[in-house]
Amino acid sequence: MSSYLNLDGPFKVESANCKYTKDAIISDYTYETTMVEGNTVKPVSTKMQFKTETKVPKVGVMLVGLGGNNGSTCVAAALANKMKLTWNTKEGVQKSNYWGSVMLASTVKLGNDASGNAVYTPLKNMLPMIEPDEIVWGGWDINSMNLGDAMKRAKVLEYDLQEKLYPHMKEIKPLPSVYFPDFIAANQSERADNVLTGTKQEQLEQLQKQIKDFKSTNKVDKVIVLWTANTERFASVEEGVNDTAENLLESIQRGEEEVSSSTVFAVASILEGCTFINGSPQNTFVPGVIELAREKKVFIAGDDFKSGQTKMKSVLVDFLVSAGIKPVSIVSYNHLGNNDGRNLSAPSQFRSKEISKSNVVDDMVASNRLLFEEDEHPDHVVVIKYVPTVADSKRAMDEYTSEIFMGGKNTIVMHNTCEDSLLATPLIYDLVILGELCERITMKKEGSKNWETFHPVLSLLSYMLKAPLVPNGAPVVNALFTQRQAIINVMRACLGLGPDNHMTLEHRFESTLADLQKQATTGKKRKAGQI
Repeated sequence: MSSYLNLDGPFKVESANCKYTKDAIISDYTYETTMVEGNTVKPVSTKMQFKTETKVPKVGVMLVGLGGNNGSTCVAAALANKMKLTWNTKEGVQKSNYWGSVMLASTVKLGNDASGNAVYTPLKNMLPMIEPDEIVWGGWDINSMNLGDAMKRAKVLEYDLQEKLYPHMKEIKPLPSVYFPDFIAANQSERADNVLTGTKQEQLEQLQKQIKDFKSTNKVDKVIVLWTANTERFASVEEGVNDTAENLLESIQRGEEEVSSSTVFAVASILEGCTFINGSPQNTFVPGVIELAREKKVFIAGDDFKSGQTKMKSVLVDFLVSAGIKPVSIVSYNHLGNNDGRNLSAPSQFRSKEISKSNVVDDMVASNRLLFEEDEHPDHVVVIKYVPTVADSKRAMDEYTSEIFMGGKNTIVMHNTCEDSLLATPLIYDLVILGELCERITMKKEGSKNWETFHPVLSLLSYMLKAPLVPNGAPVVNALFTQRQAIINVMRACLGLGPDNHMTLEHRFESTLADLQKQATTGKKRKAGQI
């Protein structure tokens, strides 16, 4: 039986590798990797120091698409948790929670106790983090509806909870947003009654002013901007338009057509020094945006929330390939009836989503050339249909066909029904919490005098995103548990702790088992005051 370490606050590491100062945790860490050159394998060690600022700032989050299903649910749930609301359902009384959030509702193994039992702690205890309850929420929407009515329109939360939240939600109204009709489905035009006017340059400047005003009015230390609005069509990447930071800024001044709404938001956020996260599948981060983020040393992360069906795909295909089973066909069918589904009924917007969903298995397939030839890939088909009747309760059906031993076939069929926004909303919290934490972490290698931040393309957030944006030249990783372990091991490094492993050598040799039993006996005597 495993014991569970449940701490009310952060724990403290007792180690020469971890020092606590007034404002930071400073750790010494040896990063060990393995370099393969031809047929030669070389272990490589790099000594580093990590510094994590421990003061948790007051944070404002500005959502693009504030009045949509995700945006209204996100703010409503944060308020419900802050007020510790309960509400009646046909199953009984329900309490507010953050289930579905890896940062707030999952645990991580710290180590073992003296008896060899695994000891776990909530992941949020690893390092000082912001709480959604304390975030100041705001943002933009092309529709002017207040968040109370938007919450009712979304039909995501239970009626009794909506009634309790409505007086608080109706006071929140979205700021006018950027609306370029060519980038989203024509059926969205009827909602667009709350839009900025002027040239693209003028709208960019208005966004910058809105961010400044939000920050000063709410007296927050920093602002994070997150896109949870409609899926846009892919923008064409053109030389002289959006291929460099300079060209992109000049293109906005000229009002070039191939500069999307989301790209204008990203540029405004970067120019204001605010992390920008893209929760939709379009190519917001054209080369010019990435270059601008690097120049300004501002974090960007994307693309597309990885919530239900794709998250399962990144687990199941990883299992199949790791087990030596060859997936040859993956067919995914979705139908949903919320406004996201309505927007995706347009072919160019669907294409953006299809790309983000289809690429999720690439790294797992490439990892096993015993199963797949160099250019071989499973047949991968994604279908999305708009069915208004199902509203936010998305249906996802998947069929995985694989080749098994001696030419046999195996087929796994999966059906998933869930409110789409109740899967996506916890990801917004996770992206904001982890993104803000990364702003407080710096590293320097042995011999260097300068602390450096993470790369502006913040790939550590990939666990929550379907099509992870990675630094140029870096490998894309989609396997879910690999992504989660990366988050945990970075946090362990910030505490001077080595990466977790499952070798449990203390149980696999007679001598180490005896040592463990001796430590357990000593620990019990010390606890009883006999030592």
